[in-house]
Amino acid sequence: MSRIGKKPVPLPSGVSVAINEGEMTVKGPKGQLALSLINDIVYEIGETEIKVNPANDSKRARAFWGMQRTLVSNLVVGVSDGFTKVLEITGVGYRANVQGSNLKLQLGYSHDVEYAIPDGITIKTPDQTTVEISGSDRQKVGQVAAEIRRWRKPEPYKGKGIKYRGEFIFRKEGKKK
Repeated sequence: MSRIGKKPVPLPSGVSVAINEGEMTVKGPKGQLALSLINDIVYEIGETEIKVNPANDSKRARAFWGMQRTLVSNLVVGVSDGFTKVLEITGVGYRANVQGSNLKLQLGYSHDVEYAIPDGITIKTPDQTTVEISGSDRQKVGQVAAEIRRWRKPEPYKGKGIKYRGEFIFRKEGKKK
């Protein structure tokens, strides 16, 4: 039995859910998201919650049960509150700023890195060493953060690079004489 799958997904006010032709559509104040549904899972939409249960006792249904509940929860949270990831840039001369629909990163290369901001994602730079990525689709927010971080991953000796806020960088000691 899935512990996550047993918990119903609460529906906040202002969020509506509809199922049409194997697709769940969730509308809310932050937009609209859709999820293609799996036949082995049954979705029960109530007034204040969505229940996700396996349709049968097959191994596939039990395997997908908790994941489908989490995906439905991500849709509901995304259209009501949205998701945010914060990146911190550490290093002398490393900085970031948003110029129009591009994120301009100076990361110690001989050229500036231009990252085109995808649709549905907003990027803010409150200061030169902080990048806030937000949007309603959790997967897309995480993918954008990973793509930006890939330009300069944190290195273990001085800790220079782009890291997630709250991420611990394992440090090494370095050379000794």
